[in-house]
Amino acid sequence: MRLPARLCPKPRILFVGINPSLTSARVGHHFAGPGNPFYRLLHAAGFVPQPLTFVDDARLPEYGLALTNIAERATREAAELTAADYSRGRKQLARTIATIRPAVVAFVGGTAYRQFFGPSASRGPGAKPERVCGATVFVVPNPSGRNAAYPGFVDKLVWYRRLKRRIDRLEAGGARSRIPGDRRRPGVAPFTS
Repeated sequence: MRLPARLCPKPRILFVGINPSLTSARVGHHFAGPGNPFYRLLHAAGFVPQPLTFVDDARLPEYGLALTNIAERATREAAELTAADYSRGRKQLARTIATIRPAVVAFVGGTAYRQFFGPSASRGPGAKPERVCGATVFVVPNPSGRNAAYPGFVDKLVWYRRLKRRIDRLEAGGARSRIPGDRRRPGVAPFTS
């Protein structure tokens, strides 16, 4: 079963996960795993005015947020994905970004980011040097409870709040390229293997 992306034209942020979990694919909603705090993080960071759950994922475009994955195939673990899954996903994601034109592409976890930009892409969360179709790039920690590098809610929330501040500054500047100190490389293409 294919989990539909939650897209809208010109979103503030396009969140890009790795791929749907089996639970998400079964129930038809993104980040639906038991205890996954993605929607709590969105609320606590100020992206949405009220608490949401995975059943509300279709409402994200109301808040200028979009959501997709780099690979479509649902698996128990991302390690089950193949090079072909990622290759197809990179091409589709590049088309999606070019079509909807987000202000920021926020990769949910370093794995999704490195699968798009290649193994030499920088590690860790935060603002990244690449641009995709004019969009700035940011990485937030994967919200999964299995994320040993950022095990607690507050450990993850720090980075979601930094992303919120970044998009607020971007919008206050009135143009995607006006973030002070933003030395992004325009037109960076996705990694191909």
